[in-house]
Amino acid sequence: MTCWYEGPLAAFDTETTGVDVETDRIVSAALVVQDAPGSRPRVTRWLVNPGVPVPAAATEVHGLTQEHLQRNGRWPAPVMYEVAQALAEQAAVGRPVVVMNAPFDLTLLDRELRRHRASSLSHWFERSPLLVLDPRVLDKHLDRYRKGRRTLADLCAQYEVALEEAHDAAADAVAALEVTRAVGRRFAARLERLSPGELHTLQAVWHAAQARGLQAWFARTGTEEIVDPAWPLRPDLPAAA
Repeated sequence: MTCWYEGPLAAFDTETTGVDVETDRIVSAALVVQDAPGSRPRVTRWLVNPGVPVPAAATEVHGLTQEHLQRNGRWPAPVMYEVAQALAEQAAVGRPVVVMNAPFDLTLLDRELRRHRASSLSHWFERSPLLVLDPRVLDKHLDRYRKGRRTLADLCAQYEVALEEAHDAAADAVAALEVTRAVGRRFAARLERLSPGELHTLQAVWHAAQARGLQAWFARTGTEEIVDPAWPLRPDLPAAA
């Protein structure tokens, strides 16, 4: 039987106006689908006019200016519908979706759906659950004592995956997908017997433990930042913008 990391996978990524999932907006998104390792992925891209100012700091990261998005981006409401529908299609066929740092991208998408569609991300998965693979959570659990950061660029270096056009949603999604396959192969003895569904459940537990560890470290260093243990989607807040 083919192991999940040698089978069909999809990957999802976004670029945004900032890092606050409650107030920032999606400016671009991409879904890539790969039927087998080494096969050419099918890529769907979305460009969004967020309807709010795009900070210069965000443009420095992804290169998308407010002027470019106003000229070429689509309004958020139909885009968020299409993105959620595309993810739901992956869930319906049981194809796992790789999302690097899933609580960020998926929570932001959920807030955009609430903001523009009076809906929620969980609504789209009432019939078929979304099976998420988060390379950040996987790597941190399986190689927990390795020093250093675990950004996508760091993981690409660690697993010898090419990262071209970093901070382009499609390029980042492809890289995250390849990193996830590489994680599976490196730790095959611990992962090959697990189904994507079982792994999804385990990642929620692993992420919560990782969050507790980081929160304890923040407490020791006097940092007031709060680490949310929820994965892959943070609960909604009544004050969400």
